[in-house]
Amino acid sequence: MVLDPTKHADWEIAEEAESRMKTVYELGEQLGLEKEELLPHGHYLAKLDYRKILDRLKDKPDGKYVDVTAISPTPLGEGKSTCAMGLVQGLGKRGKSVIGAIRQPSGGPTMNIKGSAAGGGLAQCIPLTPFSLGMTGDINAIMNAHNLGMVALTSRMQHECNYTDEQLAMRNLKRLDIHPKKVEFNWIMDYCAQALRNITIGQGGKMDGMTMQSSFAIAVSSEIMAILSIAKDLKDMRERIGKIVVAYDKQDRPITTADLEVDGAMTAWMVDAINPNLMQTLEGQPVVVHAGPFANIAIGQSSVIADRVGLKLADYNVTESGFGADIGFEKFWNLKCRYSGLKPHCAVVVATIRALKCHGGAPIPVPGKPMPQEYSGENVGWVEEGCKNLIHHIETVKKAGINPVVCINAFYTDTDNEIAAVRRLSEAAGARVALSRHWEHGGDGALEFADAVADACEEENEFKFLYDLETPLSERIELIVKEVYGGDGVSYSPEAAAKLKRIEADPEMKEMTTCMVKTHLSLSHDPKLKGTPKGWTLPIRDILTYKGAGFVVPVAGAISLMPGTASDPAYRRIDVDTETGKVKGVF
Repeated sequence: MVLDPTKHADWEIAEEAESRMKTVYELGEQLGLEKEELLPHGHYLAKLDYRKILDRLKDKPDGKYVDVTAISPTPLGEGKSTCAMGLVQGLGKRGKSVIGAIRQPSGGPTMNIKGSAAGGGLAQCIPLTPFSLGMTGDINAIMNAHNLGMVALTSRMQHECNYTDEQLAMRNLKRLDIHPKKVEFNWIMDYCAQALRNITIGQGGKMDGMTMQSSFAIAVSSEIMAILSIAKDLKDMRERIGKIVVAYDKQDRPITTADLEVDGAMTAWMVDAINPNLMQTLEGQPVVVHAGPFANIAIGQSSVIADRVGLKLADYNVTESGFGADIGFEKFWNLKCRYSGLKPHCAVVVATIRALKCHGGAPIPVPGKPMPQEYSGENVGWVEEGCKNLIHHIETVKKAGINPVVCINAFYTDTDNEIAAVRRLSEAAGARVALSRHWEHGGDGALEFADAVADACEEENEFKFLYDLETPLSERIELIVKEVYGGDGVSYSPEAAAKLKRIEADPEMKEMTTCMVKTHLSLSHDPKLKGTPKGWTLPIRDILTYKGAGFVVPVAGAISLMPGTASDPAYRRIDVDTETGKVKGVF
């Protein structure tokens, strides 16, 4: 069958390509893996024993490190995952040794309206169904580990309520005196279930738990997912899980998973999950899949371990940072690279003509509704105006000291005049530019893109962080707002100001890394402000702390850790062929 993404759905393309994909044994041979380093889960999916690989290749120089980011996206996204897969396929077509490193999708968006983000068209990660529906069970492991922590917390609260200090001592327990209204932890599940945002638990008798308000969050927002993303090894993960703060006592002192003596058991659930997963592109290049999305309160990108493995196994490791460069790349730059000690060689800024028109004045598209008529015809003026947002992100990448490459992620409806405008303005801003048609033509459509990235990787750079960890938190936030977002400054709610003062006075917390939270749909905190908004101040309403992950999280605007499911979700179109067992409709 001739695959044509203008006629075939992503799942139909994936299904056809999967009929001739490589086995994990062939991928392992392609990567030069030793037999015991490959841990197969069936014929087409495997885990990689990262410790054995990194130990065997510890003296081998790392390959080139490439991050794929984007301009401020429309609500429909700009195709970063598709571009990452297209780049891997394009480099593969050029005969380069290349590997991709992307994050695992969440069941919530997969069954809702966003899809699994395996890429699209002729640039995808396969096999699509296991990629989208649980893979090797990493998210299940996170749910078990996280919910075990909640079980330990709520049962301890019940026991402390029902027993005297003497009775607790008989069970070798010391009263923790947990404040029932200062519980920080919650339950998780991997769906968008808005009805579980606020719940009451412990209804019944005194043996049924304490009656208290609680909540569910989506699994990928768990602090354990954040820890999986940044942990260097199992020892590091074990130590971090023990620092997770689950509640505060009646004297306002933190209660951790270590205080509950559950941190070891929680880590036990994660022993297999710390090994990254091996999959492939539609054209047979290896892809490492590890950790998950949710770049709100965490880094929302593939793991440090996945990148370390990829950089040893191939000459090019292509990874992706979620949302636009102001959110995803800033966290890749100042958090992920700080944790890993790795130095990137170039960053790709993905732009679509559609998004540039949106930033230039066209109506904002709405997911689930038809694209506004204004996007159907040529409008070079809107594209040129929208390029101000693109140039802002190019400048952000240059501030990191690394080389920007603009990828024009082509739609077959884009016009030559619109593309020429993006080239002209991007090159004037000092970026390499490549038009890529990987969605329509696979690796053959990404050769110019691959050449531009390979060329950028050969250029020496002077990578540097925006701030050092000795910089006070208030100054770090100010730097990010002014240098990355383009704002005039920062304001704090009274609650955030009090927390800021407390954090800066705490010797441990003041050197935790800074993980900013704001909308990804604008450089500002207001998603309606497109282009490059001027004359605004970022309002910080709260500052969260995640001691296990080591994040201080300043929050601008409202965030929900449990998204809602829309009225026309993807699950309405997903089904199973009961004769073959093949799943249809996943995208």
